[in-house]
Amino acid sequence: MSVSITAASFHDGGMWLQLSDGRILGVPLAYFPALKNAGAEQLEKFELSPFGIHWDELDENLSLDGLLITRPLQRVRPRSVKKA
Repeated sequence: MSVSITAASFHDGGMWLQLSDGRILGVPLAYFPALKNAGAEQLEKFELSPFGIHWDELDENLSLDGLLITRPLQRVRPRSVKKA
């Protein structure tokens, strides 16, 4: 099954993407400096493609595959602390 973005909105400091499989993906705009610093009108001038979302004016491209990648947290072993 191929998933694509069907709609996008921007509010509450985030980008909200409606996906074709019914999921809604929320991503903080702070992750993307070009989007974080853009005005509302600039954010609304996007184009959707089967592969992601593009802002020509902002020269920003985000792939849906990249947005959906999650990586498991790595366990960190505590380092021993030397006492003075």
